[in-house]
Amino acid sequence: MFGRGKSAAQQSIDASGAIVAAASVVKTYDTGSTTVQALKGIDFSVRRGEMVGVMGPSGCGKTTLLNCLSGLDDVTEGVITIEGENIAEMGDKKRTSYRALRMGFIFQVYNLLPVLSAVENVELPLLVANVRPGEARRRAEEALEQVGLREWAHHRPAELSGGQRQRVTIARSLVNDPAIVWADEPTGALDSASASDIMMLLKQLNKEHGLTIVLVTHDHGVGNMCDRIVRMRDGEIVGEDIPQPGTTFVTQNADLLGQAVQ
Repeated sequence: MFGRGKSAAQQSIDASGAIVAAASVVKTYDTGSTTVQALKGIDFSVRRGEMVGVMGPSGCGKTTLLNCLSGLDDVTEGVITIEGENIAEMGDKKRTSYRALRMGFIFQVYNLLPVLSAVENVELPLLVANVRPGEARRRAEEALEQVGLREWAHHRPAELSGGQRQRVTIARSLVNDPAIVWADEPTGALDSASASDIMMLLKQLNKEHGLTIVLVTHDHGVGNMCDRIVRMRDGEIVGEDIPQPGTTFVTQNADLLGQAVQ
């Protein structure tokens, strides 16, 4: 069902073709009573326009890797570069600004403000980045149209389905025209049909707009829709898989519901 990739092939990618590159990355947490090494010498890169899934058992370091790659968390050792810049050498202000202007984030928990409408939630990052209100509203409406929710722009999250809320989250991640989108279990809170819809949307954005996406997932059906799957275990990358075109995977939800994501 899969063509087994070789990690050496990925390591040979020319740095100029990689939007994200991590070299010998270690992340250690010191709880005071014990030390936990969450990442153990990670070498990883993503080409511009690639859609990469990171998979592995709970606690293997997937979310930690995502947080370190995006600059939400500092690394203990190693170097991470994004668009050729070492994020550790950015000051806090510049790193925060870079995330606001060049990155989008999609989480399992939608993180939408319940008192704001869909369009207000989407435009909020632009307003925080000092974009003029009229321009922020125009771009937010365009982002909602891109995910098929223009007519729901003035509805609050409580008036939307789970799939619609995640589409608002995706619109918010796209509103700043990011270089890369990070997604942590983007379908984890959705039923199988909604998960399929969201993944089809992400795949469309990736293919039609060249959007670079790195996502963490437990769902084999979700992973199958990526260009490449990186597998982790115990804080290390242990292998890669290249999904074959046309391969069908039954999702974890589908194991219960008897449905499949194509």
